[in-house]
Amino acid sequence: MTATLAVLALAATGCGETSNEASQDDNSKGPAGSSYKGKGIGLAYDIGGQGDQSFNDAAYAGYSKARKEFKIGGVDMEPGDGESSADKVQRLEQLARQGYDPVVGVGFVYAPAVEAAAKKFPDTTFGIIDDNTVKADNVVDLVFHEEQGSYLAGVAAAKASKAKHVGFVGGVDIPLIHKFEAGFVQGVKSVDPKIKIEKRYLTEKPEEGGFSSPDKGQNAASGQIESGADVIYHAAGLSGQGVIQEAGSQKKWAIGVDSDQYKQKALAKYKDYILGSAFKDVGGAVYDLTKSVVEGKPMKGEQRYDLESGRVGFSDSNPKYTAMKDVVAAVEKAEKDIISGKVEVKIVP
Repeated sequence: MTATLAVLALAATGCGETSNEASQDDNSKGPAGSSYKGKGIGLAYDIGGQGDQSFNDAAYAGYSKARKEFKIGGVDMEPGDGESSADKVQRLEQLARQGYDPVVGVGFVYAPAVEAAAKKFPDTTFGIIDDNTVKADNVVDLVFHEEQGSYLAGVAAAKASKAKHVGFVGGVDIPLIHKFEAGFVQGVKSVDPKIKIEKRYLTEKPEEGGFSSPDKGQNAASGQIESGADVIYHAAGLSGQGVIQEAGSQKKWAIGVDSDQYKQKALAKYKDYILGSAFKDVGGAVYDLTKSVVEGKPMKGEQRYDLESGRVGFSDSNPKYTAMKDVVAAVEKAEKDIISGKVEVKIVP
C-alpha cells in the first residue's frame, strides 16, 4: 500500500473505506506528452458500494477503463454505514487534498458534499452522477434520460408478458426513481393500455435501505409474482439483486437496470430469466469526464446522456430475448420513435 493509500485507509473510520479493488499506481502522471498533474481519479461510491452489480459497479468500470487507458492512479472509496453529509464532504475533500482530479461522487446524495468541496478546491474538477443541482465552474453534472431506457423496458415487458401483468420495484420513493417508473409505465401502456402494472417502492428514504437491501427486493418481487406479474423491472440498486433472484427462482422474467445485469457474475445463476436491462452508461460518463481532465479540457456544466448518444438503452445480451423477434422489433421501433421525437417520454408517473 502506498503512503497515500495508507493515509486514506487510516482516515476511513469517519468517512468510509477505500475499496479492496483500489489499485495502486498513484505515481503515474498520465500518457506521454500529457500536461496532467493530478494523481488520478478519486471515486466515492453511493449507498450499496462496489459489488452492487448495478449502479456503483458501472461507475467502477469507467474508473478502471480510464485508469488503464490514461495510465493514471486512482482511489475508490466506500460509503460508511449511517454516515452523515459531513462524512461525504470529508471524503471528497480528502481526495481533492491528496491531488486526485477529477473527484467523482456516485449518486445524487453527494450533491451537498460536492458543492461544499468544490468551493474549497476550485482547481479540482468534481463530477456528480444523477444530480444537476450543483452549479459551479469546476463541477460537472453527469445526468441521464433514464426514462427513455425505462420506456424500452416497458415495451419489452409488455410484449414478453403472457399474463398481461407486469411489475415495477423502485428502491426509494424519490423523483429520480419516479423517472424510471414513468418511462416504464408509458412503455407498457404503449403496447397495451389494459395491462395490469404492480408498483412498489421499498423505502421512503435512501438511508432506510431501499438501494442496499436484497431481502427487501426479494420480498417485493415475491408479492408481485403472487399477485400475478410475470415480468418485473427494478430500479433499486443492490436491492434489485433480490428482485432478480426471486424472479429467476420462480421462472419469471426480470429486467435489470443501470448495468447489463445479464453479464453480472453474481447473478449468473438467474441470467436465463433476465430479459434485458435498461442501462445507462455511468461508466462511460466517468470515463468521459476523466478523459477531459487528463487532456486539459475539463468538461463543464450539465452533461446529459440519452438514447441518441448510445449512453442509455436496453441491453440484448440474453439469447432468449433476441430469439423473441416480435419483442425485439417492438423495442427497436420504440427506440427509433423516441430518437426521432415521435414519442416524448414522461418523467413523472
